Amino acid sequence: MNISRHVAPFSLLMLAGCAPPATEIPVAQRIANASPAVSVTARGETAPVGTANADAADDPAIWRNAADPVQSLIVGTDKKAGLYVYGLDGRVRDFLNAGRVNNVDLKDGVTINGAPGVLVVASDRNDIAHARLALFRLDSESAKLTALGTVEAGAGEAYGVCLGRDETGLSAFIVLKDGTIHQIALDASGATPAGRIVRSLKLGTQSEGCAVDDRTHILYVAEEDVGLWRFDARATGSSTPIKIAAADGKNLVADAEGVAIAPMGDKDGYVLVSSQGDNAYVAYRMGDDSYAGRFRVIDGTIGGSEETDGIEVMLGDFGAAYPGGLFIAQDGHNATAAQNFKLVAWDDIAKALGLK
Repeated sequence: MNISRHVAPFSLLMLAGCAPPATEIPVAQRIANASPAVSVTARGETAPVGTANADAADDPAIWRNAADPVQSLIVGTDKKAGLYVYGLDGRVRDFLNAGRVNNVDLKDGVTINGAPGVLVVASDRNDIAHARLALFRLDSESAKLTALGTVEAGAGEAYGVCLGRDETGLSAFIVLKDGTIHQIALDASGATPAGRIVRSLKLGTQSEGCAVDDRTHILYVAEEDVGLWRFDARATGSSTPIKIAAADGKNLVADAEGVAIAPMGDKDGYVLVSSQGDNAYVAYRMGDDSYAGRFRVIDGTIGGSEETDGIEVMLGDFGAAYPGGLFIAQDGHNATAAQNFKLVAWDDIAKALGLK
C-alpha cells in the first residue's frame, strides 16, 4: 500500500500550515509558479446571470438531448437568486427563483411523481445552519423547471452536490462547507420527495466540488486548500478518502473548486478540476489517477474564463459547434457584465492536451 495516498485529513491541515494561504499570493505569481498550461478558446457562452456586481454564477449541469443534440440544455446556478436553464445558444430558456442554491446536478430517467423524467438537485443554503437538497423537475421539451420540494441534509451550510446511481437507487452527495459529506438516498417517485442520510464521510477543511462515476462507483471531491480526493461511492463501501492530487501550487493551485468527469469506455476517462488559483483546469486519468495536463480558456472571439467555481463536462454529440462533447466553466470575471458560463468543445481540449 502507498501510505502517502491515505493521509488523514488532520495531517494535511498541519502540512498546509507551513505555506502562506494561496489567497495571499498574487495571481500573476501563482500563474508563473504553476506548471505550463495549454490554451483553448470558448465557442459559446451563456447570457449573464441576473445578479450583477457579485460573485453569483457558480455551477452548471448538462442535459443532452439524444434525439436532437443541438436542443440540449444547461442548468446553472445564480447562488444569490435561483436556477437558470439555457439553450446551447446561450439564451435563457427559464429562470426559477429558488433563493440561495449553490451547486447543481441532474439525472435523466428518474421516476418523478410516478413518471420518468429529468431530476435536478441543488444544494440549498437558504438556511446556512441547516443544509437541504432542493429538487426540481426539468421539462426537457419546454425547458421549464418545476419545484418539487426539499429534503433535509443535516446540520451545517450546504455547499457542493452531485448525484450517483447504482443498483440500490439514486444517491445525492451533499458536501457541507466544513468538509462533511452526507450520502442521501433519494426517492422522488411520490407526491413529495423523500430522502435519508445513509452514510457520512469527512474531509478536514472547506470542500465543495464533487462528481460521481456511476461505472466505477467512485466519488470525487475537491478539498479547496488541500487537493482532490476519491471515495467509494457505495453506501456499504469504505469511508476512507484516497488522495489523487495535492493542491501543491504546481499542477493544482488552490482553491481546488469544481469537479467534473469525462468517462470513456468501461472504466477509462478523465477527472477535471478547476484550479481556481491560477485560472486553469487540470485533467487526471481515471484508473491510475495520473496527471494528464492543464489548460486555460483564454480570450478569443468569446472571452475566456477566470476564477472558476463550478465546471461540467459531457462527451458525445452536441452538434457541429461542439465536436466530441461539451465542457462548461463558470466565469468569475465576465468583462463588464455579470458572471456567466463559457462553453468549450471537448475536441479542442483533447487536441490541445494530446488526450486519447
